[in-house]
Amino acid sequence: MILPIILWIYRNVRLGNYTNMDVSNRKQRHSLYIFIIIATVVFLCVDFYLHRVIDWAIFLLCLLLILMQLSNFFVKSSMHTGLNVYVAALFWAIEPVMGIFWFILSILIGITRIVLKRHTPLEVLAGALIAIFVSLLYLVTAKSTIF
Repeated sequence: MILPIILWIYRNVRLGNYTNMDVSNRKQRHSLYIFIIIATVVFLCVDFYLHRVIDWAIFLLCLLLILMQLSNFFVKSSMHTGLNVYVAALFWAIEPVMGIFWFILSILIGITRIVLKRHTPLEVLAGALIAIFVSLLYLVTAKSTIF
């Protein structure tokens, strides 16, 4: 999934549709979210066809992206912060120490987004809160299906 997303962003930067590889412009993000959500849904369908089980981590990643897309209509929530908070939950389900480490890293990433003036504190907080909600859903789901 990563390679098509990188190519999509690169292509849109080259065409002038995106200002930069960071896709910081709120309006430009709409097409990025749609592309990533479609890529995630395609992955889920192929994976389900091949394995006959739902990959809850990817399913909830798709939900996270949908919620962030919806929030993007109101506030440009930080995708960097949100995705890293979610990764912290994925690690927590496997090894709590690694989950804590990654959560601290997520906080630092959120701070850098503010320092680099890519986001306001509200936007970083919005991304983190959406991701915390989806992460809690993942942890409840993971506990019931994995453990």
